[in-house]
Amino acid sequence: HVQLVESGGGSVQAGGSLRLSCLYSAYTYCMGWFRQAPGKEREGVASIYFGSTSYSGSVKGRFTISRDNAKNTLYLQMNSLKPEDTAMYYCAAGRGTSCSTEGDFAYWGQGTQVTVS
Repeated sequence: HVQLVESGGGSVQAGGSLRLSCLYSAYTYCMGWFRQAPGKEREGVASIYFGSTSYSGSVKGRFTISRDNAKNTLYLQMNSLKPEDTAMYYCAAGRGTSCSTEGDFAYWGQGTQVTVS
């Protein structure tokens, strides 16, 4: 079982930046960030599989996912934030070697709120 603890959320004005962090208890090949806005389904934001990264179209070019295995920490650097980025952001870890769909992620954090006004 992998435990995940997110931090770094908050309120920011449009155009600003935030960096989310996720401390994980054990290494997994696949990790990612998801978000869920009120009244909407959860959506994938970014994932990292070994050194390969993937982004949703709505955040590509603005968000960067990275990890520091020495610190057991996953990051999401969010720049040029927009009001539509407002959501609860979740860190997730995969159980196996696939990292393509939400079903590949078995472990989830409690979430951290990001509000852009």
